[in-house]
Amino acid sequence: MRISRSRTQGGGVFRSLRNPNYRLWTAGALVSNVGTWMQRMAQDWLVLTQLTNHSASAVGMVMALQFGPQLLLLPWTGFAADHLNQRRLLIATQAAMGALALILGGLTVAGVVQLWQVYVLAFLQGCAAAFDAPVRQTFVAELVGDEDLPNAVALNSTSFNAARLVGPAVAGLTIAAIGTGWAFVINGLSFVAVLISLALLRVSELRPNARARRAKGSFLEGFRYVWGRPDLRTILVMLFLIGTFGLNFPIFISTMAVRVFHADARGFGLLSSIMAIGSMSGALIAAGRDKIGFGSLLLGAGVFGVGCALGAFAPNYWLFAGALVVIGAAALTFANATNSLMQLTTEPSMRGRVMALRIGVALGGTPVGAPIVGWVADTFGPRWALGVGAASGFAAALVAAGFLLRPSSHPEAGRGDGAVRSSEPT
Repeated sequence: MRISRSRTQGGGVFRSLRNPNYRLWTAGALVSNVGTWMQRMAQDWLVLTQLTNHSASAVGMVMALQFGPQLLLLPWTGFAADHLNQRRLLIATQAAMGALALILGGLTVAGVVQLWQVYVLAFLQGCAAAFDAPVRQTFVAELVGDEDLPNAVALNSTSFNAARLVGPAVAGLTIAAIGTGWAFVINGLSFVAVLISLALLRVSELRPNARARRAKGSFLEGFRYVWGRPDLRTILVMLFLIGTFGLNFPIFISTMAVRVFHADARGFGLLSSIMAIGSMSGALIAAGRDKIGFGSLLLGAGVFGVGCALGAFAPNYWLFAGALVVIGAAALTFANATNSLMQLTTEPSMRGRVMALRIGVALGGTPVGAPIVGWVADTFGPRWALGVGAASGFAAALVAAGFLLRPSSHPEAGRGDGAVRSSEPT
């Protein structure tokens, strides 16, 4: 299956930024994303070095609690994305996440933070994020329309990873200079930027997605829709494999930095920023691409496996950093392809539920995978944990190859080399 854009070719890598609403949204999101990456790095550092004795299992537990709600709340998050006003829902979720970051910052600055408090706040943050993620992804279509959706998705990833380039490095400097808690406070304040951008959007110029009818069993309807599509089922299997066992970067990077290379907070933050170089490269390549298909999924999954294997065998800090660039580019290529393929081949009234399933599967496996990967890191060493990530990438690549070698049974998807135009109803 391949998606091509018939009316936007030649518009350039940054064509979505011609839309005033998208420019405003992107500016606010960039500021907030810098804060989000500061918090992620600071939270891992707090748990690994201040609240435990380098326990990868504790980091894995935080990840499990933070991403578990994506699966636990799946029936309600998809319903909310398809039925409620998306802009208002985003305002509520973003405000909630900002408030939770400020609470964690206050506890840490005051010197009273305990591990159980981090667990509770991570779970609450995950609940807010579970409602935020599917609506934030489908809201992009309201900003730019279907014609520029793949480009806007890729530029969103570019913005997210530009923040990833800056955020962890700034967090490392902040921790070294004034303490871990202030990184959380800065993140809480950064949400003001995205709230302002949402308030200033030109509502009359939004392109609302078709709203689903309120009816009992709407979640099951979405599940049946995906189950009847071999292409979507295949994507979800791949997402489960890589999301559960591969996207455990907080464990991979923190344990390799602290236990293998004996880096300080600045060295830890630098590794996360270096990984973002690869992610940004992958995002920019995706933004300029006119065709998106299962070949991108196969390439992304396979190279992800290779990158994790290179990282597992890296003999020193800088070669490990180079492997992270490969991992970042591959993970971004894979994630963007799944996002665009699932949105553009799905009926507009079903997008919220389908994207909620996508996020639930991709992140909902974390409560299973992160503790396992953390246990592997604690028991056998961080390099073996990266080996688990490599295996997930290779397994997902085999799933994609299997799909490409047989015709799809869904008429919308066509054969593996067919095309679906984003300017036509899907």
